[in-house]
Amino acid sequence: MKRRELFKAALAGAAGTQLNGALAAPIARAGRGIEGQRKADLGNGTYVNPIIGGDHADPTVLKDGDDYYMTFSSFMSYPGVVIWHSRDLVNWTPLTAALSKPIGSVWAMDLVKHQGRYYIYIPAGGTIHVIHAEQMRGPWSDPIDLKLADCIDPGHAVGEDGKRYLFVNGVRRVALSDDGLSIAGKLEHAYQPWRYPDDWVVEMFAPEGPKVFRRGPWFYMVLAVGGTSGPATSHMVIAARSRSIHGPWENCPHNPIVHTASADEPWWSRGHASVVEGPGGDWWMVYHGYENGFRTLGRQALLEPIEWTADGWFRAKGGKLAKALPKPRGGTAGPSGLALSDDFSSTRFGVQWSFFAPEPDEMRRVRYEDNSLVIRGKGNSLGDSSPLTCITGDRDYEASVVLEMSDDAQGGLTLFYSQRGYCGVGFSRKKMFTYQYGEEQSWMREDINAERVHIRVTNRSQVVTFHYSLDGERWIKHSWQVDVSGFHHNTFGGFLSLKPGIFSTGKGEVRARNFRYRALA
Repeated sequence: MKRRELFKAALAGAAGTQLNGALAAPIARAGRGIEGQRKADLGNGTYVNPIIGGDHADPTVLKDGDDYYMTFSSFMSYPGVVIWHSRDLVNWTPLTAALSKPIGSVWAMDLVKHQGRYYIYIPAGGTIHVIHAEQMRGPWSDPIDLKLADCIDPGHAVGEDGKRYLFVNGVRRVALSDDGLSIAGKLEHAYQPWRYPDDWVVEMFAPEGPKVFRRGPWFYMVLAVGGTSGPATSHMVIAARSRSIHGPWENCPHNPIVHTASADEPWWSRGHASVVEGPGGDWWMVYHGYENGFRTLGRQALLEPIEWTADGWFRAKGGKLAKALPKPRGGTAGPSGLALSDDFSSTRFGVQWSFFAPEPDEMRRVRYEDNSLVIRGKGNSLGDSSPLTCITGDRDYEASVVLEMSDDAQGGLTLFYSQRGYCGVGFSRKKMFTYQYGEEQSWMREDINAERVHIRVTNRSQVVTFHYSLDGERWIKHSWQVDVSGFHHNTFGGFLSLKPGIFSTGKGEVRARNFRYRALA
């Protein structure tokens, strides 16, 4: 036998073998919401983390009367900058995607309201942009380049002088114009952050994500140090305060406020916090963290109570976030999450679906027609097709779709991290294609007549199985089961997550129907 045939035989023989997934630390059992997805609110006055599962990194939270709004880094997904809404800090639903024009990889932002107008300060493409709107649902303006080169993680603040400022990584500061749409000074050093002991195991110092808020006579600055990935014990939350926006800043004696001290804890690399007052007057931090053993899900949104001490500092009260915690006082529990199943009867771009690394005119590739989404082919393979992906926060799930191929197009279902890391199965009218290790495995091509095909992907503890059917009744198991536990930032970079997606490549079009998603118990 040739080596290729030997490998095929080994795959076939191992098809029924159960592979072990990562062993995760104990964590309080989540509730179940739409489609069986994880839900933070347990319905008994308590909640468990995450409050929003899956890839929701670098949260920025705005309290606006009785309403709370939050957005997250969206990186190379467009439409992006999805804005979420809540009235109790636990139950969140997406409202809209504020950014449709590709400007590069979108990192940690700041969502603010000033004199009746909303602003989002967005680092992307080596600079910082700002967009603005009169209403949270938009329409949002086109991005305006503030021309702040080599700056990330903006944090907006208004000083005791009534002037507006932007703090960035470093920690540095620049004055803004009164309308907040341009800079009004030079970038300058603002604060030398507290530093952890040299023998701590971290990724790097990397002071980032400065968020400034005012309470009583003090300005408080909350930021992250230690690096957002790397070892599980890297990221942390620290704080400082000053009586003036101009400093001097004194370090909190309780630093770090939050820190993953051991890889045995349920949440890794906890950091990058925003502090917000709850609906009943108590106070909270929202930040991100990786779930122990499930970096593939990305950095998830976590909520932790804080308490104010007699000397005007604050402490975290949630421990390791392994247990259910009392919900914030007051507020109203609204809807939670978003159904991912889609019959393609109306657009869900941005709120659910996003193209990966799109061109400026990417939306011209798609049209809605007869309860289906038609996607024109792009590139020559899955890796350069700018697949259409959506975020999941479940450890175990199943997704399926019906695809119809025209001309020389190839359509398929994928779990996609980036151009460097993905797996999937695709079909043209005459062949089946298999993808693993970030490339097509051409030796696995098979001749199949498939103008219409049903494809299903199952992810159980990061072991992925594909099935396909030509009639929707008789399902065939693909012979290659894939361990995707390494598809995350520490392997490929990019700060992303592994997402289910649909792709269309080659010449022609792919028509997608009846996308179905469900979490598995």
